[in-house]
Amino acid sequence: MAPPAPPRPRTAPEAERPAPVRPAAPAPPPVQPVRPVRPAPAPEADAPISAVQPAKPVVRRPVVRPVDADEAPDGPPCPACGTPNLPGRRFCRRCAEPLRAKEEAAPLPWWRTVWPFRRRVRVRSGRALRRILLVLAVVGLLFLGFLFLPAGRVLFEDVRDKLGGTAEISPSGVSASGEAPGHPAGAAIDGVTNKYWGAPALGSSLTCTFATPFRLVGIVVHTGASKEPEEFRREPRPIRAELVVETADGTVHEKKLTFNDKPGQQEVRTGISDVVSVRLVLREAAGQDGGRPIAVGEVEFFKRT
Repeated sequence: MAPPAPPRPRTAPEAERPAPVRPAAPAPPPVQPVRPVRPAPAPEADAPISAVQPAKPVVRRPVVRPVDADEAPDGPPCPACGTPNLPGRRFCRRCAEPLRAKEEAAPLPWWRTVWPFRRRVRVRSGRALRRILLVLAVVGLLFLGFLFLPAGRVLFEDVRDKLGGTAEISPSGVSASGEAPGHPAGAAIDGVTNKYWGAPALGSSLTCTFATPFRLVGIVVHTGASKEPEEFRREPRPIRAELVVETADGTVHEKKLTFNDKPGQQEVRTGISDVVSVRLVLREAAGQDGGRPIAVGEVEFFKRT
């Protein structure tokens, strides 16, 4: 048996030669997970039919009107550009300027240029307010005139008497020019009608005085001796009298009175301010015979509150 051959020694160039480099293999693409496809549900045979949403409306496109050849007539020219226009047009068909010139307003009087009577920009603007202010001004002037005139003051006080309230006022003193025995003058202001002032004859007077001047709105007189019809006709009673009212400044007011010949109160409106005394003078009586006194049951005075 032959001995093995000794190994062949490597040469220097073979020992230092590098190993060949192989290109790297490309990385595999990532695997996307596959989602399972759900099968569409089969339509049910008895499923209800739902409402269908209407379609979106589509706006119609404008239709251009064909222009006639004779639309440019010989009409009034435009004051701005001179283009002729139809007689019924209000604005120019070319420049849209107004075809009718605005009429200039007449100059206002001087009092219309002062507030609140001056004209506003809008039509009829402030006209009602101006009328109301004018009426109020006239009423105010009339009211001031009435206050400064005697007749105006009387009318003003009379309105206050009718709109205001009244209250009874008692006199501070009473006296009579004559009185029958048992029937004094104080019986006419005692507040009851079962007693009366007995005047001995016609012309007798009953005078009531007051401590403080007041506005005498009216008086109430109960004629006769009683409210009962039989007792009333049994005694004489006044049917005409005269009322003399004196004020604080010494002015005297006289008023003729006529009474109804029946039982009950007789109201008399006076309306006199600053009254300090009232005198009732009997002028005529009914049922006067046998010398019996004339009966005045009660006299009441009312002031303004």
